[in-house]
Amino acid sequence: MNTLLDPAILFFVFGVVAGAFKSNLEIPRSIAKFLSLYLLMALGLKGGFALAKSGMDTSIAISLGAALAMAFVVPTLGYALLKNRIARFDAAAVAAAYGSVSAVTFVTATQFLEASGLSFGGHMTVAMVIMESPAIIMAVLLANANRQRLAQQGQGSASGFSLRKILHESFTDGAHLLLIGSMIIGYVSGEAGKTMMQPFAGDLFKGLLAFFLLDMGLMVARNFAEARKTSGFLLLYAAVGPWVHASIALGLAVVLKMPVADAAMLMVLSASASYIVVPAVLRYAIPEANPSLYFGLSLGITFPMNILLGIPIYIHAAKWILA
Repeated sequence: MNTLLDPAILFFVFGVVAGAFKSNLEIPRSIAKFLSLYLLMALGLKGGFALAKSGMDTSIAISLGAALAMAFVVPTLGYALLKNRIARFDAAAVAAAYGSVSAVTFVTATQFLEASGLSFGGHMTVAMVIMESPAIIMAVLLANANRQRLAQQGQGSASGFSLRKILHESFTDGAHLLLIGSMIIGYVSGEAGKTMMQPFAGDLFKGLLAFFLLDMGLMVARNFAEARKTSGFLLLYAAVGPWVHASIALGLAVVLKMPVADAAMLMVLSASASYIVVPAVLRYAIPEANPSLYFGLSLGITFPMNILLGIPIYIHAAKWILA
């Protein structure tokens, strides 16, 4: 309960309430962009510093392997479940959103872990990077295959989007690149770099996260109405799917004997859904898909559910089963 009284989480709730009452409270886009970039930079530095301190070993390789496995399992399950219930282009896009990850959910989870007295490995930031792109690649391949199928039936063009172009767009996305670059800089500079960057990556982090979550709360309120317009089955998928994904991740963590905090972060990553990178790439990679579905569901339903309920429950479950 104490974690739900965290000021950052309360600012998120305040943002949702303000948005629901149609307040004119608004964070300028330029400031929201700065906050997003700051959090990614600070997160990358923290992960790099932690990785430099712990080094690489077999347990880290196992954790990263588990992350890669979940990056393929989640979108595969999602597409298999959705392809016969909604248009296949939409199914591929929604599966990509839920197969990828939310950096903001990850950042928020780090604060919950710190409040719980748990320390996760810096390599879990690497895991987040690993999990971001496979679902996007799968969605593009599925969309291209669907275009081929429709062309054979005389219902459309067989021309698809270049996978090379999609990979370039995904890996050179500014936010993605900043996260990777910050992590490398943190790793190279090590403990000395951590001391120098503490005022930036440490002291400011909590306050700017609260400011960013206020903006996210306002965005959730604006997108919730759009999410409610989707079918009941998709709403159910957005609400129940993350719990299933987190449960699979927990089972994998038990089998691999992962540390509690790392297992909790794997659950958080598996349960999260992308509402930044995936929409940005799929907007032109799969123009046939309806953006209000994959964006509205991930931001309007899954994100607030994870922030308010999911993260503390995932952490508690990991502690209860693995501790």
